[in-house]
Amino acid sequence: MAKVAFVGLGVMGYPMAGHLKNKGGHEVTVFNRTAAKAEKWVGQYGGKSAPTPKQAAESQDLVMICVGNDNDLREVTLGKDGVYAGVRKGAIVVDHTTASAEIARELYADAKKRGFDFIDAPVSGGQAGAENGALTVMCGGDGGPFAQAEKVIAAYARACNLLGTPGSGQLAKMVNQICIAGLVQGLAEGLHFAMKAGLDIEKLIATISKGAAQSWQMENRYKTMVAGKFDFGFAVDWMRKDLGICLAEARRNGAHLPASALIDQFYSEIQKMGGKRWDTSSLIALLNR
Repeated sequence: MAKVAFVGLGVMGYPMAGHLKNKGGHEVTVFNRTAAKAEKWVGQYGGKSAPTPKQAAESQDLVMICVGNDNDLREVTLGKDGVYAGVRKGAIVVDHTTASAEIARELYADAKKRGFDFIDAPVSGGQAGAENGALTVMCGGDGGPFAQAEKVIAAYARACNLLGTPGSGQLAKMVNQICIAGLVQGLAEGLHFAMKAGLDIEKLIATISKGAAQSWQMENRYKTMVAGKFDFGFAVDWMRKDLGICLAEARRNGAHLPASALIDQFYSEIQKMGGKRWDTSSLIALLNR
């Protein structure tokens, strides 16, 4: 059992922190910007809540963070009442936010100066993965702290791997999002074409899902895509944030992402249609309108 703080109880963080308490058996202290959410979590799972990230982090073995973006992350770590003001020497900060590789490296360097460790550890699997304790965790940082953190992360992960130096976890998450964007667009176009062609969708998917076109998105999203229901996962607003991070990093490293840039604009059109909170499979709505 470890003493763990969890900062950020959004749709991902809330169940992740719950798994730390119930499945992992850890002693958990939570912080959330909206205190009522933290109190609700304590009422559901036990543990404690703290009024600031600093107080949540004090005396903990590990501090897990899962917030919205680089700015949120900088605020809860480096702010006056941030995590970094409370972390003890020798502790490990694990950041599950999907953020830039740049801030991951910055926070790693700052942590080292202060005498503790930092691992960037963005996740994949969406809300369902968080609730089911079946997330994929992509990590960047040093091997020793990762080996310690991995044992705790296991409470909500089905896979957790160290990809390399600080920032590597965030870079891996960018690859993940680039692949998903292209895959969902391809599936949307395929289903749109099939509907226009008058094919029996059930027979079609039963056939092609046994071959090279098979994917998780196909198996789990084709029915809802055809039905025009987009209430089942990762929101368009979040995907645009992530693709923005990917495109910014590509400008830095010289990678060419023409399809990702185009799909980002498709998602912009979805937002204009009122689909900011629709899930990413809503690309088909743009084709069907």
